[in-house]
Amino acid sequence: MKIIWLYLFKIYVNLGLFFYFKEIKIYNANRLNKDKPVVLLSNHHNALLDALLIAAKSTRFVYFLTRAGVFKKTLVSKFLKSLQMIPVYRIRDGWGSLANNSAIFSYCSSLLNNKEVIALFPEGNHNLNRTVRPLSKGFTRIVFETLKTFPEIDLELLPIGLNFQDAANFPDRCAMYYGTPVCARDYFSDGGHEDVRRLKETIQAEISKLTTDIPLQDYEKTVTQLEVMQVDFLNPSAVRACIESGFKSCAVKQSNARNSWLMKLIKIGFVLCFCVPVLVWKYGVKPKIKELEFMATFRFAVAITVAPIWLIFMTVILGNVVSWSLAFEVLTFSILMALCYVKA
Repeated sequence: MKIIWLYLFKIYVNLGLFFYFKEIKIYNANRLNKDKPVVLLSNHHNALLDALLIAAKSTRFVYFLTRAGVFKKTLVSKFLKSLQMIPVYRIRDGWGSLANNSAIFSYCSSLLNNKEVIALFPEGNHNLNRTVRPLSKGFTRIVFETLKTFPEIDLELLPIGLNFQDAANFPDRCAMYYGTPVCARDYFSDGGHEDVRRLKETIQAEISKLTTDIPLQDYEKTVTQLEVMQVDFLNPSAVRACIESGFKSCAVKQSNARNSWLMKLIKIGFVLCFCVPVLVWKYGVKPKIKELEFMATFRFAVAITVAPIWLIFMTVILGNVVSWSLAFEVLTFSILMALCYVKA
């Protein structure tokens, strides 16, 4: 039953992502080994949407370490745990709560010994800045504890780079890069400070290759220049080459016609078809969002909950009041408007 539930949720999320993103590119997905225990280590921009992208596009079912604060409500906690999310505690949750992590990390080790996949975000927090922040050592504790407890385990660490063209806006484009697998055993001697340092440096360097990692020095100036030149942020190697060349050798993203009169008509049609979800988002949800990093996550949540309910409600009302043929015509037109607005 659990597998069926996970499959159904994965299908539904993939459908939602299809209607939310203009484009999602996946590179080197075959690097996720199907038979080994794996720890996925990704950069973190877009709050829960990052986790949903990894879970939906992964070829295996994934366990996620998730900040404990979102597990406070009983129903939410049960739902998240049914999706293989595991609470992990941070200092902001209280010093006393950190002791709970010992049991959590031991549980992660047992999962890995059963050849499961665990994903976490070693930067420790999310941020829309196009840079890889210093990694926390929490992931090294899980890795080294696993190697100590299960010395024969063939544990792989797989870096992931998530790249967004404009993470806070809709519709967006995304590219996910799987990096070169790292053998955890190669970095383990006694699990001491030197092992932690070496592993953190290696993973940070690998993630930096897979995403746009702009140096902090002159960060704002660099980002502004790249945006003016309309570079393709989904191609981190090209962006890196652009910066290193002093902005002389820069590949730009494909142009689109979103500002044309046709796109304006499509947008009007989209808003009319989805007037209720748009109003719920614009006046009910968006004003309450305090962190820009949560913008895409909550917008996506509205898209996969309120929008389908509205379509069903509208279809049933039209079917009963007018005619079912008209109801299904309106439903089809609404879906086409959504596709045109997102994909054009």
